[in-house]
Amino acid sequence: MRVAIIGQGYVGKALGLAASSAGHQVIGIENNSVKLKELSSALSYEVAGDYSKVSSSSIVVIAVPTPLDEKREPDLSFIKSACQSLKAVLDSPVLIINESTSFPGTLRNVIAPILGSNHLYGSAPERIDPANESWGIENTPRLVSGLSDEATTKAIEFYKSFCKEVIPVSSPEVAEAAKLFENTFRQVNIALVNEFALIAEALGISTFETIKAASSKPYGFMPFMPSIGVGGHCIPVDPSYLSFAARQAGVDASFIDLANKVNALMPEYIAARIAKLLGGKISGKKIQIAGISYKADVSDTRESPALVLMAKLRELGADVSWHDELVGAFNEEKSSKLEVVDLGIIATAHSGVDYSPWKNSQSMIIDLSTTANTGWQKFL
Repeated sequence: MRVAIIGQGYVGKALGLAASSAGHQVIGIENNSVKLKELSSALSYEVAGDYSKVSSSSIVVIAVPTPLDEKREPDLSFIKSACQSLKAVLDSPVLIINESTSFPGTLRNVIAPILGSNHLYGSAPERIDPANESWGIENTPRLVSGLSDEATTKAIEFYKSFCKEVIPVSSPEVAEAAKLFENTFRQVNIALVNEFALIAEALGISTFETIKAASSKPYGFMPFMPSIGVGGHCIPVDPSYLSFAARQAGVDASFIDLANKVNALMPEYIAARIAKLLGGKISGKKIQIAGISYKADVSDTRESPALVLMAKLRELGADVSWHDELVGAFNEEKSSKLEVVDLGIIATAHSGVDYSPWKNSQSMIIDLSTTANTGWQKFL
């Protein structure tokens, strides 16, 4: 089967590799010329920037970014642009599947009206966790639903060719909402434990020891670790899509909005605690942050709270540098080697980082990561 995948980010690329390995003829479409050049020689399937390559496909999967705009509301410009480009080249009916995360009703009320009624439409929201070695496309259950029984059947057949478990749901809106709720669940629980970290600090007790103690209960409790905040495309973004959908339906999503607020304020709270740790005299202090991506062992800096913390510390007058060989360069700055500093901050604990330059110089080190075994004193 010939499958076209619109968008070759971490979602589209992973899908392309899985579909290609299952025997499908895959064409990936990517309009970023730099990324296109990098991918052309690195993938086992064809990648192009020309939408005309899509015309002979029987399945088209949309896997483009769905970020937030400057008001932190859903930005569907990438989805709409992809649909307009597809409309110009699709001459015969195809199955169009949306994997891009969005609010309930996106497939039915946004994508289908642009592309027209002669196609079949399905929703199968992505569930990819970058750098997760235990769960990938093959063994993560896939939710699928179509706007018609025929679309659902064909979408299930496609995903079953490379997914061990495909779960049909009653409507695309259920599949779309489930994806948002999964990550809203994480956002809310991370906000709860981050708020508890503030309470524990005020009470003079250890957050991590308390969580470990609570985790001894064999039922009714799920441990989450306090952090500098949340980053990446999913957890800081998806709850805002769900909150937007709630407002559109006339429902106040105050619990979700509060969780967003709590996590967004963590870098500011931590910057204030660091200033206190340094005796209130942070101006001119040399501070280095290890790990500025949003997650360990990935290079993605989208919505990374480490970047917000860095900005806050600089606003307070600190001389802040950063070390992250996976990121390499960001915002016209480059990763610097670990050096003698007044304070070293482990924001994201990438594997294999040698912290000995800090240790040997007896620099003060604090660990803000959610990784349990860095060996350094947890700050939260």
